[in-house]
Amino acid sequence: MTAQRVDLADLGEVFDAYSRPLLRYATQRVGPNLAEDVVAETFLIAHERRQSYDPAKGEPLPWLYGIATNVLRKHLRVEKRALRAIAGQVEAENLDQRAADRIDAERSMRRAASILAGLPRRQRDVLLLFAVAELEYAEIAAALGIPLGSVQSALHRARTKVRAAIVSGGSR
Repeated sequence: MTAQRVDLADLGEVFDAYSRPLLRYATQRVGPNLAEDVVAETFLIAHERRQSYDPAKGEPLPWLYGIATNVLRKHLRVEKRALRAIAGQVEAENLDQRAADRIDAERSMRRAASILAGLPRRQRDVLLLFAVAELEYAEIAAALGIPLGSVQSALHRARTKVRAAIVSGGSR
């Protein structure tokens, strides 16, 4: 990524410089409907906390990814609660074939989500920042505030656990 010098006090400039990669990351994690809200909240938090950013650590994008990851965690907790409530309603209803097909797709998505949710938080965040946001190891380390070696080992462990879960057909 090209280093950019932006004025963090200028919310519009920061948004113009970094919204596209953050929106792509959020969209791949939570879909297009919620992604825009996540990115907007990320920039508001970044603007409020701009004094805590250390320019010596490089460009602000990894810092913004860290904020976005925290915002996504919050939104996903809320979504999990809502999905549990919906799942209870769906099972109680009389379903036609189209609804049954949708439930099969939802089960597959829940299985994938369950595999990811079964990972420790650090491993999940590292894996998603690597696979979805396509960050380099050093950028992930900066985004999460962890050492480079921890990124490498967390990614290795996450990949191993995901492969094993897929092969076994289980959720871990």
